Amino acid sequence: MNLNKIFLIGRLTRDPESRALPSGQTVSNFGLATNRVWVNPENNEKQEQTEFHNIVAFGKLADICNKYLKKGSLVMIEGRIQTRNWQDQNGGTKYRTEIVAERLQMGPKSSQFADKSKTTAEEPKAEEVPEIQVEEDTPADEVKTEDIPF
Repeated sequence: MNLNKIFLIGRLTRDPESRALPSGQTVSNFGLATNRVWVNPENNEKQEQTEFHNIVAFGKLADICNKYLKKGSLVMIEGRIQTRNWQDQNGGTKYRTEIVAERLQMGPKSSQFADKSKTTAEEPKAEEVPEIQVEEDTPADEVKTEDIPF
């Protein structure tokens, strides 16, 4: 039996970027920062390490990401790990490991991380923001990696 499943809870490092595949399907990508904290047993000092993840969402989930998420938003992502490779202009092989989002749940809205350049009229009220768990109609396996525009 094999399993490729990941759960991440973190904050967006940038606003989602949206593009359309040649098939017309929407794809969104953004960065997510997670951290872990531990105490060093040698000197009892608190240590912290931050990891940065590339997140990709397709279809309806991508549309929801673009509508409700922004830099600083707290979000839980459920998905799978995928590594793509391609040839660069010099003939070298490049690799990109990313998380393909299958579900997401938004955290509470925090004015501390809100982007002040956006007007509050655009932001939905807390009771209007649904808890989102979207099952994709089209599996991401049907999307060819060479069609992804970033």
